[in-house]
Formats: sequence, C-alpha cells, structure tokens
Amino acid sequence: MEHPQQPEGATAAPSDYFTGTAWVKPLVPAGTAADCVVSDVTFEPGARNNWHTHPNGQILVVTAGTGYYQEKGKPIQLLHPGDAVDIAPDVVHWHGAAPDSRFTHIAINPNASKGGAVVWLGRVTEEEYNDYKP
Repeated sequence: MEHPQQPEGATAAPSDYFTGTAWVKPLVPAGTAADCVVSDVTFEPGARNNWHTHPNGQILVVTAGTGYYQEKGKPIQLLHPGDAVDIAPDVVHWHGAAPDSRFTHIAINPNASKGGAVVWLGRVTEEEYNDYKP
C-alpha cells in the first residue's frame, strides 16, 4: 500500500477521534472577526472521524474525492466535489472517505466564540461504516 501523502501545511488528525489517516490544515483560526473556525480536512481511503456534534452547527464543502456523511438514524449520504452539507447544531453525525477514494472537505464552524467547535462521541464501527447502500 502506498504511504499517504501529507497535504502541505496539514498535521495528522488526532487518532483519538479519527479511524484511519486524516489530515487537518487550519485555514481560519478562532478569534477572527468572522467568528468562524475553518479547516481543510483530507481523509485517506476508508478514514473517518468519530460520531460527534457541533454546538453551533457546521458546514462542509466537498473539494475533492468521494466521501460519506451520516446523521444518527439516517442512511449514509455519498458526497462529491461541489456538494455542501449544512449540519444543524447538536446533530450527531460523522463524515469521512469512501473505501476507495481520498476525500477532502472544508469544514466551517460558525460562532466559535459561543462555545466549543465539536463534542466528540464514540467511534464509527466497521459495521456502521460499511452500511452504505447506493
């Protein structure tokens, strides 16, 4: 297997909250006038984050590859470049790469000064991850 290429300016995503290899590149830090935290996140094939919520919601904008997004209790959605996902506050969800594709999205976390950007929950199991039905 080819060694994953780290995107320029990115650091490894924390293994406590991600399964597989993922990279995070901060684009807009907390404390700006827009009050948003914006990051470019790249997942290697099969990688995904844990179930989690965002107290102030989140917007994902897909920029490359094919990925998955799932809200608790709903089917997995397939994501492609140009797709956007508007995630309401406190909705339990996860996102990551499809099994055969690297996947990159921009994550926009609004109202950063009004509480934490993310609340991490448990890992997405292999069974949950492999439950995509086209």
